[in-house]
Amino acid sequence: MTAALLQADALSVDFPVHGGLLRREVARLRAVRDVSLALRAGEVLGILGESGCGKTTLGRALVGLIEPSAGTLRVEGHDVATLSPDERRRLTRDVQMVFQDPFASLNPRKRIRQSLALPFDTHGLATGDAREARIRELMALVGLAPEHLERWPHELSGGQRQRVAIARALATQPKVLVLDEPLSALDMSIQSQVLNLLVELQQRLGLSYVFISHDLAVVEYLSDRVAVMYLGRVVESAPAARLFASPRHPYTQALLASAPDPDPRAARVERPLEGEVPGALHAPAGCSFHTRCPLAQPRCRESVPELRIVDTGVPHAAACHLL
Repeated sequence: MTAALLQADALSVDFPVHGGLLRREVARLRAVRDVSLALRAGEVLGILGESGCGKTTLGRALVGLIEPSAGTLRVEGHDVATLSPDERRRLTRDVQMVFQDPFASLNPRKRIRQSLALPFDTHGLATGDAREARIRELMALVGLAPEHLERWPHELSGGQRQRVAIARALATQPKVLVLDEPLSALDMSIQSQVLNLLVELQQRLGLSYVFISHDLAVVEYLSDRVAVMYLGRVVESAPAARLFASPRHPYTQALLASAPDPDPRAARVERPLEGEVPGALHAPAGCSFHTRCPLAQPRCRESVPELRIVDTGVPHAAACHLL
């Protein structure tokens, strides 16, 4: 098995909660809790879950935008926490992020050419004619014309802005892209075009993706493996085909059952997902899903289940006391 390009071990991210007249810390919000995952060359790892499950926070931690509170993050085998600022900057060229909202991720006061030039300036890459040639190459790579370089972000459509954001992420020639809901802010008619572009780029450039989404169909289509998150924890992980065909965790079963199925003859697990996700600040003790789980037992309220292999011979893991 090849070494992981990106690896997290027991990664946690906490945020302080302040209150009172003196704005002292009164609590800790655990947005990501003990997440372990690995991404290998040429692979697409889907991160699936409802809003508020910690997907975006995990993605930001993977690219270094948020400092983990605990655990280890390795890029190409290097522990990021042990690196000097210069070493970390060089290493972060290999891991870039594409955000959900392409308009918010582009500076409205900069033309597209200026936005695409920023990574070259930040990382000390090409200058002059070489930089200009590379910028034009990036535009062509994402299907945009050279004349778009002189436009402002508000003069582009949502799909065009997201293509610019993807081009900017590719400027450092990364090995990994962390894509945080990259289609959800786009019109339905544009989503398939951008999705096809991501597939083409992944194959053409040999990229690896961490693809964060709540869209079951897109995650199933694009991913090689899938990790399902609930209240900051990974509750199930498996090869994509296996997970969608035979989910084992009650949350995953309910999540898949809640999605519309175009085939009325398809067999479905009748465990619809009910209720709201509890707030991360007051997460339930024990298994965090027990407040919504129809199969919950007393021990589910008392101890956190370990993520462990549940199918012999298959890298299919789930965190459930009942398995």
